[in-house]
Amino acid sequence: MAKIGNIDLGDFPLLLAPMEDVSDPPFRAVCKEGGADLMYTEFISSEGLIRDAVKSRQKLDIFEYERPIGIQLFGGDIGNMVQSAEIAAAVNPDLIDINYGCPVKAVACKGAGAALLQDIPKMVKMTEEIVKCTSLPVTVKTRLGWDDNSKNIVEVAERLQDIGIKALTVHGRTRVQMYKGSADWTLIARIKENPRMHIPIFGNGDIDSPQKALEYKNKYGVDGIMIGRAAIGYPWIFNEVKQYLKHGERPLPPDVAERIRVTKKHLDFSIRWKGDRLGIFEMRRHYTNYFKGMPDFKPYRTRLVEADNESEVNTILDEVSEKYAGIMVPTER
Repeated sequence: MAKIGNIDLGDFPLLLAPMEDVSDPPFRAVCKEGGADLMYTEFISSEGLIRDAVKSRQKLDIFEYERPIGIQLFGGDIGNMVQSAEIAAAVNPDLIDINYGCPVKAVACKGAGAALLQDIPKMVKMTEEIVKCTSLPVTVKTRLGWDDNSKNIVEVAERLQDIGIKALTVHGRTRVQMYKGSADWTLIARIKENPRMHIPIFGNGDIDSPQKALEYKNKYGVDGIMIGRAAIGYPWIFNEVKQYLKHGERPLPPDVAERIRVTKKHLDFSIRWKGDRLGIFEMRRHYTNYFKGMPDFKPYRTRLVEADNESEVNTILDEVSEKYAGIMVPTER
């Protein structure tokens, strides 16, 4: 049974990764329906929260049906991170998560995200101060190390546990790898095998099918799995994994009618949360993934990304429903 503080997540929870410009409330809504057990906000800049930046503040929006939900923060200054954790705690999430894994230059070059993998004492001190400042459970998401010569995650996991974090998620790549190559879960398994470790350890990286989820569960012994890119346009993956783990069978993939229903739900929430213009614009990145594998879909995709109002998008989606009625979409993504 995986527990983060007093939060009971069940036997083998599936977590939605905190993806920038993806894991917003509209996307989280369809992933929650799709079976995600624990979700996180997009990562939020500590400096942005302190400056009261509109975009950063908006990312604090959470809803009761999302629970349990964690707010993820990143930053390079300990004082600012503590202050931002206090701001985040005020909106009453279930936990605070610290990002020590984001590899992009805009974050790492400011001494935040994966940059802390080059300064473990500072990482530990920052985490300790955040743990002290809030009564909420504090968790961490990080990577194996900065590069192949500094894969120190087994030691880091012990030190973070010792100063009070309640769970650890590890992406099986170094910062230098970015998102290239294959994720290496062997060090994640070594954390789990360490008799000193007693907090939940979640694995992240390359989980894109129920079969792989079961394989990695059995092979690496993690307490749960975090799913990121595989959920984009396919929020059904969480329930598919659950059914496969329980029964050894993968359910039929969602048919066209189900894909359109969820796309419309996502679009409607996107518009209600962001407004007409931005809600329409930011949904455009999702259409290719929602309809991946459908034959000769390119003309519809082009029309969907060019549509500038909800009525027009829904009209196109209704055409898609009629055009592809009864067609089975391939399972492989």
